[in-house]
Amino acid sequence: MMSPFNSMLEGRRVLVTGGARGLGYAFAQAIGQAGARVVIADILEERVLQAACELREQGLQVTGVTLDLGSPESINACVAEAVAALGGLDGLVNNASITNSGGKTCEQLDIDTWDQVMQVNVRGTWLMTRACLPALRVSGKGAVINLASDTPLWGAPNLLAYVASKGAIIAMTRSLARELGTDNITVNAIAPGLVLVEATAYVPEARHRLYTEQRAIQRPQLPEDVSGAVLFALSDLSRFITGQTLPVNGGFVMP
Repeated sequence: MMSPFNSMLEGRRVLVTGGARGLGYAFAQAIGQAGARVVIADILEERVLQAACELREQGLQVTGVTLDLGSPESINACVAEAVAALGGLDGLVNNASITNSGGKTCEQLDIDTWDQVMQVNVRGTWLMTRACLPALRVSGKGAVINLASDTPLWGAPNLLAYVASKGAIIAMTRSLARELGTDNITVNAIAPGLVLVEATAYVPEARHRLYTEQRAIQRPQLPEDVSGAVLFALSDLSRFITGQTLPVNGGFVMP
């Protein structure tokens, strides 16, 4: 299979959460094309198995497992299954998250929604990373990539719970990078802009237009636009880069 990243991750073993569709699917596809073996994990049980089957039909080494980031038991079971399937772990892509609060002001946002977003996006990322650490330490070249967002970089309105959760991901990335550096594990965040995927179908057309018109590169953002940054962060090319947040948004935000 031809890819500009062929062999970039040859022999690596990578777990991608939220891999059934959208960004996670695109990441798994690119990681597999770069030579790695991949486990994709998602709460969408039927879809994650179908996605893994589709990727295997493309000649990639991909296994699908179920994952509920709201459940510590599910997280531990998912990681155990992934490590067993791959024979170890070299990379973790914490991609899965929920929005749930789109379009609501801070006054309209209810406590249950806030708690659910924080449970999945923030606590789930922490617990998933923690569960993977024993395998990543053994690897000797472990890499954790946390999917943040550019929304906390510009303060997107009417999306408070999600924005706060992604801001927390950026802060967690820095703290984890300092904790895990002595284990030779890098931890970096990637902050995409508004990407055209199933999960952003609810976003009003005006918001899509705002992003497109205000980008330096004035076109819609696709999942494939983010994949190169993920591959770089997983590869040996970034072994001395850690604790960083890389916006990938066509120049909408330039921090």
